[in-house]
Amino acid sequence: MAISHLLSPLPSLTGQLTLTGRSSSSLPLNSNPHFPKPSPARERAATLVLRSKGDDSVDASDRLISAVCYFYPFFDGIQYGKFIITQYQPFQILIQPLFPAIKAFKSFPFNGFLIFITLYFVVVRNQNFSRYVRFNTMQAIVLDVLLIFPDLLERSFNPTDGFGLDVVMSLDSTVFLFLLVSLIYGFSACLFGLVPRLPIVADAADRQVL
Repeated sequence: MAISHLLSPLPSLTGQLTLTGRSSSSLPLNSNPHFPKPSPARERAATLVLRSKGDDSVDASDRLISAVCYFYPFFDGIQYGKFIITQYQPFQILIQPLFPAIKAFKSFPFNGFLIFITLYFVVVRNQNFSRYVRFNTMQAIVLDVLLIFPDLLERSFNPTDGFGLDVVMSLDSTVFLFLLVSLIYGFSACLFGLVPRLPIVADAADRQVL
């Protein structure tokens, strides 16, 4: 199978409440008028409208750039899915449309490093891009950097059979599933203009984006 061959090497409410009344000299003026307290449901509805009108929307181009960045760590760590993809057909069907892009990414050994340099210096450190784009790009970069740890562990502990192989298979499959969930979550959230915050990496990305 082509996939197995590829994996083996490796988102103002402005309202004015105007109280009107007929002035009359015969009516006493109450210095402390009492108005009925609005219901909690109405308060919540007003709050939701205020938030939805007050928040700045994210441009479509910013959404697209941010969403695409999450493919970078997934492509770079696709080899960790070599066990789970070959054993479970649904994962093969899910990855199949991405196979040409994965093949192009893996065709040159330094593609990952070149993309890392490009994303960090051209996007993250470029104030011309919105903070939304720079944060999501940095989050994808941090996620990719974390792949160093399972790679080092696999290089130093590379059993061929027995219990050790089961541990490596479980570790690789866990890393792959985390990358896959991060891709789906980050990509879909960015398309809707939301801010995805991945566990472990979001705080580190915040510190890098000024």
